[in-house]
Amino acid sequence: MATGYAELLRAKHAVRLLTGTLVGRLPNATAALAIVLFVRAEGGSYTLAGVLSAVYGLATAVGQPSLGRAVDLYGQPRVMFPAAVLSALGMGVFALAGIADPVVSYGAVLVAGLFTPPLEGGLRALWPSVLKRQDRVHAAYALDAVAQEVIFAVGPLLVTLLVAVWNEAAALLVINALGVLGALSVVVSPPSRNWRSEPREAHWLGALRSGGLLALLGAFFFVGLALGSIAVAAVAYADGYGDSLISSYLLSALGAGALVGGVLYGARVWPGRPENRLQVLVAALAAGYLPLLLVPGPVAMTALAGLSGLFLAPALACSFVVVDRHAPAGTVTEAFSWLVTTFGVGAAAGTAVVGPVLEEAGTAAGFGVAGAGGVAAFLVLLATRGVLSPRTAAPGRLPDPVPGGGTTVAAESPAGENDRHAAPEPGFRTGHKA
Repeated sequence: MATGYAELLRAKHAVRLLTGTLVGRLPNATAALAIVLFVRAEGGSYTLAGVLSAVYGLATAVGQPSLGRAVDLYGQPRVMFPAAVLSALGMGVFALAGIADPVVSYGAVLVAGLFTPPLEGGLRALWPSVLKRQDRVHAAYALDAVAQEVIFAVGPLLVTLLVAVWNEAAALLVINALGVLGALSVVVSPPSRNWRSEPREAHWLGALRSGGLLALLGAFFFVGLALGSIAVAAVAYADGYGDSLISSYLLSALGAGALVGGVLYGARVWPGRPENRLQVLVAALAAGYLPLLLVPGPVAMTALAGLSGLFLAPALACSFVVVDRHAPAGTVTEAFSWLVTTFGVGAAAGTAVVGPVLEEAGTAAGFGVAGAGGVAAFLVLLATRGVLSPRTAAPGRLPDPVPGGGTTVAAESPAGENDRHAAPEPGFRTGHKA
């Protein structure tokens, strides 16, 4: 297991791209917790904190696919770094102005979310040209998902540490400054500067022309809802015990559980259809959220949070493969950005819904929102299994990968552009237009 990941990370530029993306995503990954803590420190209610977090999430949901499409058209450096700077400036205004003026606070959060750079989709677009081999690319998807969980494990602790050393406003400022540096590290790298998307047929729907992609996005909206509600419910749980650190313990445990699950999942090549495997993983994810309704003491609750995260990274890694199989050619960054969007919309809905639920029905009901979200995600996948069947995958897709496969992924398309979709490999599409 360790040997496989070590081989992957020895590829030129792999560590730099993964680390830069990880750091660059810190503002987005910690926004829900950081906004809640800041608003509460300023004397605001949970409802206000939830609504501001929802505004950020919805703005991110709008901005990600739009910026992703711009990346496909104009390249990564010309879009991602300016976006990162604008996003950081928006959150900086929010941190300095506070919540006294609703127009300023809502506007600043809106700008911060709208210009969040699509670093996730950008990284997944770069993997084939960096790693060359199809089996390594699939392993990289798992490592990518694990890296996200590093953010959710380390991010809350970093926010809490910054709050303890300085204050909530300083936490927002430092996290967003780090985000700009991370984005800069990615876009000045040779793979990012050289990458070009495959030519695409103009269509206003872009990646959303795929029914399979739409089904997947519908399911992961509810996964996002579950995660968004947990972020706020964890703060309420901590307040009940009079210790704000408990919320960071719960969120970090969830991220650590997902990290362990993702590492184990990516250690092997899985046979069979990823669409079928995704149903099983999401069912297990939903089952893991339900015990949180028990709201036991902090030690037991932290353990339950860790268990609830075990299947999150595997579900994400599998969803990346499904996105690749169903999204039209030439929409590589946009397609993955739509997956980020479903999380943004879902998390925004979760944070907005759970605030009033917490105030009216208590902490257990707040965690119940997460359980309901997980179950709903599984039901969506069941209801759309026909749309997600292999025969509905993008035209030109070759047979599924098998254990032991190590085929080379072409680094360049026939047109001379570095794009994953040009590679005639198992699990990768070729030769069709958006």
